[in-house]
Amino acid sequence: MKKLQMVDLKSQYEKIKDEVNASIQEVLDTNTYINGPLVHQFQADLEKYLGVKHVIPCANGTDALQIAMMGLDLKPGDEVITADFTFAATVEVIALLQLTPVLVDVDLNNMNISLEGIRRAITPKTKAIVPVHLFGRAANMDAIMEIAAEHNLYVIEDNAQAIGADYTSKDGSKTKVGTIGHVGATSFFPSKNLGCYGDGGAIFTNDDALAHKLRGIVNHGMYERYHHDVVGVNSRLDSIQAGVLKAKLPHLDTYNKARQDAARKYSTALSVNPNIWAPFICDTCDCHVFHQYVIRIMNGKRDGLLAHLQEKGIPCAIYYPIPLHSQKAYADARYKEEDFPVTNKLCEEVIALPMHTELEDDQIKFITDSILEYLGDNR
Repeated sequence: MKKLQMVDLKSQYEKIKDEVNASIQEVLDTNTYINGPLVHQFQADLEKYLGVKHVIPCANGTDALQIAMMGLDLKPGDEVITADFTFAATVEVIALLQLTPVLVDVDLNNMNISLEGIRRAITPKTKAIVPVHLFGRAANMDAIMEIAAEHNLYVIEDNAQAIGADYTSKDGSKTKVGTIGHVGATSFFPSKNLGCYGDGGAIFTNDDALAHKLRGIVNHGMYERYHHDVVGVNSRLDSIQAGVLKAKLPHLDTYNKARQDAARKYSTALSVNPNIWAPFICDTCDCHVFHQYVIRIMNGKRDGLLAHLQEKGIPCAIYYPIPLHSQKAYADARYKEEDFPVTNKLCEEVIALPMHTELEDDQIKFITDSILEYLGDNR
């Protein structure tokens, strides 16, 4: 059995090294390191793949969220609703822009933002909702867009973990997540489903005027050199990273299918134990691309299982051990523990198992057997 890794980027690279190396060599040969041809080619390829009018590449996923909010002209004090159970970057940019983060609980069945939580949190100061497609699973965008339309709010999709996932609307139509709201943001951090070999990110929108503004913001507010028309930042996707992403994008659906197949095998093996909550996986499974494979251990043995797996050389992680409302940087007297029963429960129960495109059957069997060994195999 190969050595277990949380993410196996080396094995993935070995299969596409000629394509990746050729892209990198092209940048080196042409000396087009910033805003070179490969950046524009990748942008066009991603627009076609996502079915979105505009992709604006930028330096990282956190910048993508911040720039999206800057483009919407949100003002200090405006309230932005988002999920309590997610990585800090989602709320970090809200605070950086002197907006007011409003954290709400999540749904126990899918770990995405609670629709009831959104409705309860809306006030006259609310200007935007930021749903996070957590761990690769699409949030309920039909309902979120309906709530937003009812209250005249922007929707900013945090799509850092779910690129390539399809959302099936009530009318049966399919749309790539990240392109449904007014604007979406993603990360190309190396471990993402579509990851580069450094930092990278992008913003998506179908709004022509917003796209124009965002393109200025990412480049110091310039549309013409030394003419600063809007307040901007320095956040550009460099050409080498764009070349890596251009080489990997044609493989994204295959990568996501490999993750879905691995998740199906995990869930089939683990669902036999009533103390394990494992994600339900439908036949098509296109709404979840399993950036992470996260289970819940419901008998108070999560931390013991974590130690057991680590002793066996099985990498695993807890996403996320401390909810945002309990973080020193984001604590607020408005928040009461009783407002976050699901988030607090998840922080005590969740554990993420190895998930990547190179997982092999014997590795999955070793991992699941080890879990059932510790918890008791109830088959």
